[in-house]
Amino acid sequence: MALFSVGVALGIGLLARNLGSVKAQEPPPAPAPKQNPGPPPAAQQGQSETQAKIVKNVNLVVLPVTVKDSGGRLVPDLTQDEFRVFDDDVEQHIEVFSVEAFPLSLVVLLDNDLKTKEAEQVQNSLRAILSGLSTADEVSICRFDTYFHPDQGFTRDQDKLLTELKRMRIDESPSQPTSLGPAGGPFGGPSLNGGQSPTGGPAISESTKIIGDNSTKAIDDGVYGAAQLLADRGRDRRKIILLISDGVNSKFNKNTYENTVQDLLRYGISVYSVGVGKAVLNRKFTRLQSYANDTGGDVYYASNRTSLESLYSRITEEARNTYTLAYVPRGNNRAKEYHTVEVRVLRPGLNIRTREGYFSGALVH
Repeated sequence: MALFSVGVALGIGLLARNLGSVKAQEPPPAPAPKQNPGPPPAAQQGQSETQAKIVKNVNLVVLPVTVKDSGGRLVPDLTQDEFRVFDDDVEQHIEVFSVEAFPLSLVVLLDNDLKTKEAEQVQNSLRAILSGLSTADEVSICRFDTYFHPDQGFTRDQDKLLTELKRMRIDESPSQPTSLGPAGGPFGGPSLNGGQSPTGGPAISESTKIIGDNSTKAIDDGVYGAAQLLADRGRDRRKIILLISDGVNSKFNKNTYENTVQDLLRYGISVYSVGVGKAVLNRKFTRLQSYANDTGGDVYYASNRTSLESLYSRITEEARNTYTLAYVPRGNNRAKEYHTVEVRVLRPGLNIRTREGYFSGALVH
């Protein structure tokens, strides 16, 4: 019995010593895994890799490019190697090429001084705008006559937008001015029409606003106002003005065509025009064509409600599904403020639409 007790004691002692040895030889605990910082900002905001790169690199000149065949159909199958870009006649290296659809920031700019028939057609067609929108698009509905009338801002809520479109009424005579925003707000300061000029000059007196039967409609001021609303929207969005008008423009605009186009190009905004009424018959040398051509948009004409409704989705599809080319300018004349741009494709028989140039200040937007 004594021998058994000694053996048990020795066994317990050896076991304890072995356990202590094993514990001493255990490797140190692994460091706690680092917390996942989460997706990069681009993913958090729903941006694609292309959109994130465009936002990050402010030196890129970004060109939305629409390519159509001779029948007016979009051409979606071009590759990067088929494009050539020239800046001030100097060929550039394309650093970003994408065919992905970008979300839209859209200002619908309505002529508020149409003839009764055209006003009714436009008013009754507006709800069809929703058919061409995605949930990522944001829209602001504005009007212009002698004055520019902004709405309450951009919305992505299609139910809210539908309610607004149903309530929209197009006046048959010029109405009173509306400020771009409350004092101190993002659009505070001089009003576009009916008040102090954007440059701080005196207001146009009431007695000069209507002379005989001449139109006092101010397309340039309307487009200028829409451009200011779009100025701060992101570079990861397509910034579009859908201008619906008969093209009649007065000489009483406070903003010139030239300075309005300069802001459109500086902020990367394209104008898509829809001509109604008089514009259908007189298609030459109108503001509708000029704004579209100079900003890389397009111009269409509609003589009835059905034509209008079909055009809305066509325009939003075209604006969203353009090629995106971007480059950092090299070898051009940096002393110039305005730079000309030319885009060519190697495939013959295609029509290309993009902006014809940019102002150097546009690189920061």
